[in-house]
Amino acid sequence: MIPYTVNIKLAARTLTGTLNLQNKTAVDWGWQGLIAQGCHSSILIIDPKTSQTIQVLEKHKANVVKVKWSRENYYHNVSSPYCLRLASGDASGKIIVWDVVSGTAHCEIQEHSKPIQDLEWLWNQDASRDLLLAIHPPNYIVLWNGDTGTKLWKKSYAENILSFSFDPFDPSNMALLTSEGIVFITDFTHSKPPGSAGKKVYIASPHASPAHTKPVPAAAPAPTGAKKALNKVKVLIINEKPTAEAVTLNDCLQLSYLPSKRNHMLLLYPREILILDLELSQTVGVVAIERSGVPFIQVIPCAQRDALYCLHENGCITLRVCRSTTTLEEAQSVHELVYDLRSQCDAIRVTKTVRPYRMVVCPVNENNAALMVSDGRAMLWELKAHTAKRCRDSGLSPLYSPVSFCGAPLGPNQKRIQDLSLNSMIGQTLIPGEAPPLSSNQQEVQLKFLLTGLLSGLPLPPFAIRMCPPLTTKNINHYQPLLAVGTSNGSVLVYNLTSGLLHKELSVHSCEVRGIEWVSLTSFLSFATSSPNNMGLVRNELQHVDLPTGRCFAFRGERGNDEPPIEMIKVSHLKQYLVVVFRDKPLELWDIRTGTLLREMAKNFPAVTALEWSPSHNLKSLKKKQMAAREAMARQTVSDAEQSSVESSVISLLQDAESKSETSQAISAREHFVFTDTDGQVYHITVEGNTVKDGARIPPDGSMGSIACIAWKGDTLVLGDVDGNLNFWDLKARLSRGIPTHRGWVKKIRFAPGKGNQKLLVMYTDGAEVWDTKEVQMVSSMRIGRNVNYRILDIDWCTSDKVVLASDDGCIRVLEMAMKSASYRMDEQDLTDPVWCPYLLVPRAALTLKAFLLLQPWSGTFTMDITQVDMKSVLLDPVLSLLQRCLLVSRLFGDESDLHFWTVASHYLQAFAQARQLSRTFERNVKIKLTCGSTFAAQQKFQLDRVHLQEVKRSSYEHTKKCADQLLLLGQTDRAVQLLLETSADNSSYYCDSLKACLVTTITSSGPSQSTIKLVATNMIANGKLAEGVQLLCLIDKAADACRYLQTYGEWNRAAWLAKVRLSPAESSDVLKRWAEHLCSPQVNHKSKAILVLLSLGCFYKVGEMLHGMRQFDRAALFIEACLKYGVMEANDTSNILFESPLPLSKGHL
Repeated sequence: MIPYTVNIKLAARTLTGTLNLQNKTAVDWGWQGLIAQGCHSSILIIDPKTSQTIQVLEKHKANVVKVKWSRENYYHNVSSPYCLRLASGDASGKIIVWDVVSGTAHCEIQEHSKPIQDLEWLWNQDASRDLLLAIHPPNYIVLWNGDTGTKLWKKSYAENILSFSFDPFDPSNMALLTSEGIVFITDFTHSKPPGSAGKKVYIASPHASPAHTKPVPAAAPAPTGAKKALNKVKVLIINEKPTAEAVTLNDCLQLSYLPSKRNHMLLLYPREILILDLELSQTVGVVAIERSGVPFIQVIPCAQRDALYCLHENGCITLRVCRSTTTLEEAQSVHELVYDLRSQCDAIRVTKTVRPYRMVVCPVNENNAALMVSDGRAMLWELKAHTAKRCRDSGLSPLYSPVSFCGAPLGPNQKRIQDLSLNSMIGQTLIPGEAPPLSSNQQEVQLKFLLTGLLSGLPLPPFAIRMCPPLTTKNINHYQPLLAVGTSNGSVLVYNLTSGLLHKELSVHSCEVRGIEWVSLTSFLSFATSSPNNMGLVRNELQHVDLPTGRCFAFRGERGNDEPPIEMIKVSHLKQYLVVVFRDKPLELWDIRTGTLLREMAKNFPAVTALEWSPSHNLKSLKKKQMAAREAMARQTVSDAEQSSVESSVISLLQDAESKSETSQAISAREHFVFTDTDGQVYHITVEGNTVKDGARIPPDGSMGSIACIAWKGDTLVLGDVDGNLNFWDLKARLSRGIPTHRGWVKKIRFAPGKGNQKLLVMYTDGAEVWDTKEVQMVSSMRIGRNVNYRILDIDWCTSDKVVLASDDGCIRVLEMAMKSASYRMDEQDLTDPVWCPYLLVPRAALTLKAFLLLQPWSGTFTMDITQVDMKSVLLDPVLSLLQRCLLVSRLFGDESDLHFWTVASHYLQAFAQARQLSRTFERNVKIKLTCGSTFAAQQKFQLDRVHLQEVKRSSYEHTKKCADQLLLLGQTDRAVQLLLETSADNSSYYCDSLKACLVTTITSSGPSQSTIKLVATNMIANGKLAEGVQLLCLIDKAADACRYLQTYGEWNRAAWLAKVRLSPAESSDVLKRWAEHLCSPQVNHKSKAILVLLSLGCFYKVGEMLHGMRQFDRAALFIEACLKYGVMEANDTSNILFESPLPLSKGHL
């Protein structure tokens, strides 16, 4: 048996159930490794590794519509620690930024009263990690400081904004999905609102456009002037006036930039995914569903590989991977990007109330997905790679597992985690333009989804709840705080409130459960009533359930068919007797121990409106009498002399047998109960064994209406009526006191457990109250519309100071007596399974743990005392290099900044180290050429493939012109001339294009012609013709000058692109160094990106200096250590100074 400890102090928590439709998009999987999900007005925090709900946040008054984890793309230290920060927006327009560990709201933001459309933390800048961008309906974008709640700027647009997406490659670019189309913004910055209204493009429905038969643009620039939407759409479909059938509404479900491809975007439609090349605003790929296929709901593009996670309407998640083209012939034969279906999971059974809502994917590893279902389920799927040969008839290209681990070549005996992340499962052969390295170690793999976790919520309300008997000194060794929940479908769910997990689910009844009463710590009685027939009669089901075995039997035997419905059942204080109260039938009195009917009251017995057992009984006096009788019998049976001659062991055995036989003979103690009739008269009845005696009758109180419920504890009796009055009786002092609450019908009252605890929980139609019956005053109150937005369905006490409430939003809440909030501190929880989340540690502990995992210079071998099932053996592997360790720990911590840095650093450190080994005697520029040669060729091929695809897809003169411009920049003059000569004679640009074609074909390398062209290009650039001037400079092989002009006019990304495809490595390095200097300037302040640029250039010493200057001491020390190990940095005085300078600060830093 699994040992467990008794947790006497239960934490406040919420058991959640079905989702509201407005919660559909309220889910996010953060870099912290946790999932946040909105459920009505609450937010669940789920640990996907252990499938546990570890926190529930409650402060919203309206349904939560958006949740977003903060990004971890910043350097972590004591002043900027690992922290669980979450932003949530609700249907009333309120945004709350949470400290998830403590369960408290860090700040609250309110701008408008309409539902928040979208949220995003700004992650691609170094200025601040607190900036939160929000869409406030109908058309406002507001940038907030998520730490203080201060509004930084606000911008309005002409159309209703539905969502937005940031360009992962350029933080100044973002796209807004509006009710009519897309708005592209190219001047986004955190310091001020966008200056322009953006470039508007409009979308044609793919059903109305011939997307399958003829390549057409999916978006085109809007015509000028205030034209109707009808005229704007016609440009997208045909060049003549559209017919009524061709014009359809915009049914675009989602827009998103591709994080694996620069300048590409996807548009999601129910039956198609369109891949757009934004340089030409045209479709370069279509993922279409067959006529009999299941439509899409959502798509999530991956960053580690060019792959798409797709969610379908039947709950099936599919993974589609872009088909690679490794040769030029293959690339020229492909007319569009093709995404092959590589894996899919099982679908769910979709009904009217059960349908898939949203899917989220782990951003750290991208090989785990979670599906949120409307009934509250969270299905956790993990993508697995297994070695297998593909079917030859499938027509799919092979997938290979990489021969590396954490960015470095795999050692011969090195341990690895194959399914660590998506890029460790699928090799680099999937990157277009890069030929697969032939290696005997490469294995062909196939992908499959495996269900690794399932969280189930509560079913639809209503609920009937009952807490098990309270904790006492007698049952403390085996007590479990179990809550029984009766549901509308007839099942009873038993939850362990220590962990909040489902203990058992029992299918007990065939109709809605009306009430539950425990008869011991491990068994209970529950009753249900079917729908009435024409006579108003029902089928009553009263079942006895034994929890350990799951045995269930009808307590009343064959009784129950065609009789009035059961109103309530009440179990006596000693669990001896049971009273069953019917609506239009006299009550029944049962013996629970024997299951026999003691008395069925006569027909003239008064109708019962409320009933309660007395806590007083004569069990103690009976036990004393029995003990005295047993001692007297023992004295008579065994004399003193005889007893001394019998061995003590035999005596003890005899005494044990005697005590067991006596306990098996049940002692029938005297108990009594009171009830009221419709007139308010109070009856007193005594039960002892088979004897039932009628006691005193108390006439009705004139100030009370019809009594609805009674509670009795000690010498206090409390009655509640249908008019909202409470009557407190002090039986010892023979006093009564009536209190009008003015709250309407008193539905239920219950005393708190615990000796001397006189707190009373009262349930009304519109809420609940806690009263102190000693002082006869209210302690706390909850009212619908004032404190909460849900209606109370049932109440009970779970401990002496905590209440449990069932509500109509499908949740069950364990609250403090003040009934304020169910949020709690996560470090107070008693979780069933341990959770790996460094964000739960205090900052110094998290940073110390990270340093402990990364580097142990005091020891020759790596040791650790922590246990992490999959990771421990890998971390202890002596073959694991420092770079691999840094990458692995960054994934363990979900550290976005670390992961980006070490991924780039690992690649270029190994590349430059390899070049250094190949040619130690070469000059530096030769080494750079060796290092960058393959990259340069791959970049050239990738860009040529892309232009070829754009050529195939072009459908207008503008597209052809852009293709010709790109070919000129790439140096493909022959093909550019062919495109220029395609211009029709009636085109206004016919003359210019013809002259340009002649110029390109007749250019010579003579001095005068080059001087003239350079002069013309310079004048054109000075007069605003930047693109045309750059083309002319490229024609005369002055691409370096072209790059300088582009940088002068702020086109830094374009200059870097041109440098990579046209310049020699040495010239390209100069251009990129100027870009790095620009990124470090105070106006831009994006040093983290500048470091990545310098890494690609092999400027490792400069990188170390910058890391030190940015006070990133531990990262700088680890980086220099890696440089020294790979031999790309020599251990001299300068490097030693840099390496040793942070050491005095490192202790305080950690």
